Amino acid sequence: MKILVINCGSSSLKYQLMNMEDESTMAKGNYERIGMEGSFLTHKVNGEKYKIEKNVKDHDEAIKIVMEQLTHNEHGVIKDLDEISAIGHRIVHGGERFTKSVIVDEDVIKGIEDAITFAPLHNPAHLQGIRACQKELPGKPNVVVFDTAFHQTMPKEHYIYPIPYKYYEKYGIRKYGAHGTSHKYVSRRIAELLGKDIKDLKIINCHLGQGASLCAIQNGECVDTSMGLTPLGGIPMGSRSGDLDPSVVTYIMEKENLTPEQMNKILNKESGLLGMSGISADNRDILAEIEKGNKQAELAIKTYCYLIAQYIGKYAVTMNGVDVITFTAGTGERGPDERKEICSYLGFMGVELDTDLNNVKAVEREISKPGSKVKIWIVPTEEELMIARETMEIVNKT
Repeated sequence: MKILVINCGSSSLKYQLMNMEDESTMAKGNYERIGMEGSFLTHKVNGEKYKIEKNVKDHDEAIKIVMEQLTHNEHGVIKDLDEISAIGHRIVHGGERFTKSVIVDEDVIKGIEDAITFAPLHNPAHLQGIRACQKELPGKPNVVVFDTAFHQTMPKEHYIYPIPYKYYEKYGIRKYGAHGTSHKYVSRRIAELLGKDIKDLKIINCHLGQGASLCAIQNGECVDTSMGLTPLGGIPMGSRSGDLDPSVVTYIMEKENLTPEQMNKILNKESGLLGMSGISADNRDILAEIEKGNKQAELAIKTYCYLIAQYIGKYAVTMNGVDVITFTAGTGERGPDERKEICSYLGFMGVELDTDLNNVKAVEREISKPGSKVKIWIVPTEEELMIARETMEIVNKT
């Protein structure tokens, strides 16, 4: 079975065609700057890159060109689109309604539309991708895999906010979380690596990238996660603030005479590591400045790592212990300095990092000392593979 995985962003389209017989990647790519001048597609096959520079006005046009590349005479990997058995779509937000992946029908589309209020940049793009695939691959099943679904196992007392309950009843204001597909993949993978039943493990997964979240996973289920109503909450990120005293928001708005839209931009686009350092949203740029003696850059990274460590401690309380801490995504996989700084706060929990083993990037390995009470691992995430697996499972059941 061949599964096409689609991940539509507001102005981008990532895809991966997978052969599920051996879970190998046949082709993958990214269409960037959709709807803008200078649109281009990078198509990758067997380590070779092919760049197609062609302006497209929407995801419909972009997906059509992607299909052309998959069947291209020179760098295509299939002879006919009919070889694709199903399409799996990443969906950022499914609200409370979706607790698992499902096959797309009009009722499901309506549910994704209803959740646009929580993901206004992402869900509309996801819907465009679904419609485009229905057009280009008529009759093929489309499966939607929700980033929020994995977190629907949280107990109510873990996702309700301490505000008037009527706002939950009227508007669905609660913690939803994000990166659920990544958290699910890593938790299953680490159980496999440790040779243990996932139901016997207490896992804290640290998905650290430009967007970042932590997840407490017990008995294979999410019991708490750091992102909240939207992907703005939790730990600080590249340009997002993470959690704040709510009065910080109203105070700045009053002092600067800002609209909600302007304040939202500050919190999402100008805060986090970028805001604290005044340099960049990219950890690598900030670490380079630290090497030059930049104290503000050093403060930004220390604050970032300290707050992540606090969340790890918090989730150890949530689960009454922790067996393994996993690091994944961009910084989690490629940030030995950040991993070292985070773990430096956790010695009281029996966390002992091996600095030599830790000095790697994007390698799946244990990085804790032999005597560490809590295991520490780097586990590169495979969200596309997780989506493909769930797509195949659902299609095979129907």
